[in-house]
Amino acid sequence: MPPTRTRWLIVALIFVMGVLMFIDRVNISIAAKHIMPEYGLSEVQMGTIFSAFVLGYALLQIPGGWLGDRFGPRIVLASAIFWWSAFTALTAVAGDWLLAQWIGIIGSFMVVRALIGIGEAGGPPNYNRMVANWIAPQERALAMGIATSGSAFGAALTPPLIVWVMVNLGWRAAFYLAGLVGIFIALFCYWFTTDYPSEHRRVNEAELRHIAQGRTAAPQQGQAMAAIPWRVLLGRKDLWFLTAAYFTLGYIMYIYFSWFYLYLVNVRGFSVLGGGWYSTTPFLAGAITSPIGGWLSDTLSQRYGKRIGRCGLSIGGALLTSGFIWAGASAADPYLAIFFLALGSASLFLTTAAFWATTMDLASAYAGTVSGFMNMGGNLGGALSPTLTPYLAQRFGWETALYVAAGLAVLGALCWLGVHPERPLIVEEEA
Repeated sequence: MPPTRTRWLIVALIFVMGVLMFIDRVNISIAAKHIMPEYGLSEVQMGTIFSAFVLGYALLQIPGGWLGDRFGPRIVLASAIFWWSAFTALTAVAGDWLLAQWIGIIGSFMVVRALIGIGEAGGPPNYNRMVANWIAPQERALAMGIATSGSAFGAALTPPLIVWVMVNLGWRAAFYLAGLVGIFIALFCYWFTTDYPSEHRRVNEAELRHIAQGRTAAPQQGQAMAAIPWRVLLGRKDLWFLTAAYFTLGYIMYIYFSWFYLYLVNVRGFSVLGGGWYSTTPFLAGAITSPIGGWLSDTLSQRYGKRIGRCGLSIGGALLTSGFIWAGASAADPYLAIFFLALGSASLFLTTAAFWATTMDLASAYAGTVSGFMNMGGNLGGALSPTLTPYLAQRFGWETALYVAAGLAVLGALCWLGVHPERPLIVEEEA
């Protein structure tokens, strides 16, 4: 009997979770066009609200990953989706409810956005934990490429979707609808998924054998529940270099997530609807290149080793990102700027699967915790970006703000020279 393919249904569900997560993450950057004049907020104040989400998201990455390693990704993912969806719906009244009277409108929005970030912090580390449990080592980058393309697709879908909802139903309806859909997905996640393939009724023996390829043992319930070996994990420079590289990626990515739409409308002169459509291009490009990057990373790793498949691919992608962003920032024609900046996003997303697969290469049994540590670094960069970018733009111009991002991409490429995915941090990570 041929192996079932339930593992790819799990990956497809993670893709859907990624779409939802980024709709709930990016929707406020589109709704900001209406929120800012309604409440009299400046761009810097709105950037502070954006950053509140990312700060909560970043600081809870390690606890979110640890919970998945300790209790299993199924219950953590379902709970996280329910949490962040409820607070997404609450965003619609964040400027008017009782909390706004106590700490002000900005403070109220910041608290709600931080709580959404805390919920979403349980997402990516547990996607990674689920992939580590369900996917054979030689398919992991492809799986994470598909999973992370959900983030790009969600970010691409958000501007036209939210603009349409805002025009027809008002900006608050966008948050109510997203929250309702998220609660449904949380319930479905709890019903359909299991922590390990051996627990799933749709997985046959042939698929279990396939998943076990390249492991010393197949993943089983109760595995990887021991105390986290922090001294070993934090004592290796690889994890710090990987996290530093992801910091630069997070900084750049959040320029696209937080400011690209308003950059097109306010700086490049596009209409509200035109900006909504054109702001999808970087994310559509990323949705295509993310799984391609995962496939390339797995293929190159099997043929030339992980030093090339993970590190070499990521260095090349980061250097391309730098060049394209620089070209987009300096382009006089607005359509040419969109073209180059979209290519910058495409090359950025080309590297994302290699990051996540590298955390599994380094310590598969602690994939949730290790990826949470890496993603914390990425989102500390993401927390800095939404506030620093408009500040740099006001002081020195938007070209300079984007040139800074291009320079950070080069720094990220250099960080990969210190990563050695062929040397596991924990030798027994597949046991």
